[in-house]
Amino acid sequence: MPAWQDVFGHEEPYESQAEGIETAIETAEDRGFTVLEGACGTGKTMLALTAGIDRVRDPDSEYERVVVLTSVKQQLRQFETDLETINANLPDDWDPVSGLTLVGKGDVCPYNREGAGGIDDDNVYDRCETLRDRTRALVGDGGETSGQALAAEARSQQIGLADSGGSGTDFLETAGEPTPYPREMPEHDDVEYCPFYAQYLEDLPEDGDAIEAVPFDLTEQGHLTPEELVELSASYGTCPHSMMGALIPEVEVCVGNYYHAFDPLTAGSFTGALLDESTFLVCDEAHMLEPRVRDLVSDGVADTTLRDAETELTRVVQAAEMGERDAVGGDTADARLVREELEDSDVTLAECKELRAFLADLREELDRRVEAHLDREHGGWKADLTALPDDEIPLRDPEKPERDAISEWAEEAGYDGGTWVRAQSVGAIVERILNTAEDEERTRATPAVGRLLGGWYQAGHETYFREIELERTWNGMEPEGSWRRAYSARLALFNCVPGDVIGDRLAEFGGGVLMSATLEPIDVFREVTGLDALAEDRPVVERTFPLEFPAENRASFAVDAPKFTYGNRGDPAEDSSVRRLYGDLLAEVAESPGNVLVGMPNYAEATWAASELEARVEKPVLLDESSVDGRTEALKHEFFDGEDKVLVTSLRGTLTEGVDYSGDRLSAAVICGVPIINTASPRTKAVRTAYDRAFGDVPEGTSGGQAGASASAKGFEYALTVPAVRKARQAIGRVIRGSDEVGARVLLDARYARESWDGVREHFPDEEREEFQPVSSDMLGFGLERFWERH
Repeated sequence: MPAWQDVFGHEEPYESQAEGIETAIETAEDRGFTVLEGACGTGKTMLALTAGIDRVRDPDSEYERVVVLTSVKQQLRQFETDLETINANLPDDWDPVSGLTLVGKGDVCPYNREGAGGIDDDNVYDRCETLRDRTRALVGDGGETSGQALAAEARSQQIGLADSGGSGTDFLETAGEPTPYPREMPEHDDVEYCPFYAQYLEDLPEDGDAIEAVPFDLTEQGHLTPEELVELSASYGTCPHSMMGALIPEVEVCVGNYYHAFDPLTAGSFTGALLDESTFLVCDEAHMLEPRVRDLVSDGVADTTLRDAETELTRVVQAAEMGERDAVGGDTADARLVREELEDSDVTLAECKELRAFLADLREELDRRVEAHLDREHGGWKADLTALPDDEIPLRDPEKPERDAISEWAEEAGYDGGTWVRAQSVGAIVERILNTAEDEERTRATPAVGRLLGGWYQAGHETYFREIELERTWNGMEPEGSWRRAYSARLALFNCVPGDVIGDRLAEFGGGVLMSATLEPIDVFREVTGLDALAEDRPVVERTFPLEFPAENRASFAVDAPKFTYGNRGDPAEDSSVRRLYGDLLAEVAESPGNVLVGMPNYAEATWAASELEARVEKPVLLDESSVDGRTEALKHEFFDGEDKVLVTSLRGTLTEGVDYSGDRLSAAVICGVPIINTASPRTKAVRTAYDRAFGDVPEGTSGGQAGASASAKGFEYALTVPAVRKARQAIGRVIRGSDEVGARVLLDARYARESWDGVREHFPDEEREEFQPVSSDMLGFGLERFWERH
């Protein structure tokens, strides 16, 4: 029996599961990565955890921990569940596998969780840093008290509430447990502090080994969920977030999201200890790796942030200038502070003044460009600001890797590279000055602006795209007729091709598994995530495991209907023949017994489909609209409960990926069209063109229009078609989740049914392509009827 079976949480693995575990172990020992597409039922979560924990528990292996990254909360909970299963079935003489789920500060801060102490989701990060600094100042070198005394003082303030004849003690409770402290933030000599952090500092040994401050035995806990971590920490009186930081280097399994490895700020300040060759990486939902990391390594700042940075610089400059005039005007504490901080740094007052002037001019230039764009594209826009749509203003031709207009404007205005590059250093010193002067740690605007300006100047134009983003909002404080009343504007620096960043970060790990139910075509995945470059030095091994459940339990149709493109279907308000046909076909699927999921290319088409179905089927029809997470979660539960329903959503929403529709929650799904994003968007054009150059052998400096048919097709395929097909496959994969489940899966659009110049059948794995046999639109109803008669 292989050694890994001691870790495996079930009695026997599937054949493909065992093969995948063996492959992952062997590949990781050679410092390589296994790229795995496994359909539902493959047991990918247990496969990856077993391989990783086996390496960690093997005394001859160099692996010390497993790090799991996933982009979907549902999958995060699945890893927690499988870790519980593993621990429940380990050999009797084994210690449980220690683990930890990583979440944000707001999720574990006792005050934020309970809406107490003046802390909420909007201020939790800034308030936390300020309170920590104040607490450290009180107990640190030269501090007037100790962490133990502060914690005791908070307890005594709580007792004082009862002694004062009030209605009784008002302990802060969280995670179902009382804490030792009051709901209100305690004070020491009129200075607020955090008692949870004070207790942590008291327990922290002089050598700074944070694990010694953990008040519970890690070896007895197994995997700690956020709720369990809060319960154990806060009930003792110590800081849950500090406990999380202390446990990260010690546990055998960390479960988090892509931020924890790929966000530069998070990795730099919190999870850096995980990013080394002793870590076995499990990257789940890896088909989302490229788009999620692209967002994380792109940057941008709002117009309001530029304004706030200008204000911050003005405060520093004015204080410094007051200090320079102290011979006649007197000196002040702030003036002395600014002068001393500047003298101790390599930043000059002249640089602060120059950056302030640059930001003022930049805001004027941004204002001018937005006004000109609106005049050109939305004539008469001032008459009805509420009618303005979200918009983009490209700062260069998206299909040409040329210099952007803002950079050219700055050079003509007399601002050289030094202004851009030094902005980050200036931002750091401004932040330090203001936080010291105000005795308050909070997020300042100037550092973010400095990072953006430095990146803007240094990032190349081949792979980065610069634009102004206009997002609809409403600010009644702005003057009437001002675009700022209707829009939030943002200078955006967009990384079109993040493959190098992904590959470089993957190279820091010892090895591992990248997996998803929808990685095909794997050769494209390898190219765009930098794995092909990594494979020059380390093994990259591919495995594909198809759906293993009984084929007779599912019906799969690729319907040869006219392509559901805007050119064919027209506007939703139009009564075209294509729309009439699709309305009939959607109704045929919706009449299937049980719950039915309808996936449309976007929310506007989802609204149209819901309206059509409400008039054609007797079931209740639920419409998912672009909304907050709470509304979407409530809609999901409404869909699951009670009578059979139809749920209509966008394939770019959150209800078609990572949601568990197991059991009788879903009996059919129909995908309408290929969900390719708006190809007219400047950003989309820029990504497509960058992919042409990166993967299509296009000479450097060549425009998209000059790229040639084969290269352009490759750019469109990599940037648009393949991600769209993965969206469709994710949605259709919601139907069959177990060996006893029965369901129908329908793809509506000729591109799924035919081999053509714009067809997408080639992007499906061989097994799925064989299952989704083409059928004419007039035969779909007959095929569905026969299938449901058998079941």
